[in-house]
Amino acid sequence: MISEELTRIVEDANEHMRKSVDHLLGELKSIRAGRASPSMLENIRVNYYGSQTPLNQMASVNAPQPDLLVVQPWDRNALADIEKAIQSANLGINPSNDGSVIRLPVPPLSEERRIDLVKTARTRGEETKVSIRNIRRHSKDHVKSSVKDENLPEDMGHECDDRLQKMTDDYISKVDQLLDHKESEIMEV
Repeated sequence: MISEELTRIVEDANEHMRKSVDHLLGELKSIRAGRASPSMLENIRVNYYGSQTPLNQMASVNAPQPDLLVVQPWDRNALADIEKAIQSANLGINPSNDGSVIRLPVPPLSEERRIDLVKTARTRGEETKVSIRNIRRHSKDHVKSSVKDENLPEDMGHECDDRLQKMTDDYISKVDQLLDHKESEIMEV
């Protein structure tokens, strides 16, 4: 049995690790895996009247075909800004503006581009793993100082450290599973 303070530290670490994995999920969704998906444009911000506005707050984005995205802005005056933001996002997609909508033909991925996308996904996965390990390290330091400050038995601190390590291992393996799934999705022709 560990103290209430130590339990809070473990729960806080769990929440932060979960948020790191959730963030990775969002990042992986934005990496293209063969077919057109509106989530490819989720992270795009448009300079709209001097402020950086998310694209999905300015326009509807849909995929009427597996190889085409259509962006229909609610304000036609924003077409040029949206087109510029999509080009600067470096997605490997060339927008075509017809005056009312922007069409984004999504070319099939070359083998080289697939390998680059896998590397990008792996890099983001490694960043998430580092984040999870940093959360563990910070929590262990917090446990150590709490045990010392509150004169708690060292066994409580060790039990807490064991829980943190198990939690870290679980989240790291979850990240690996997500990356393996995304890699197979990207490499599928």
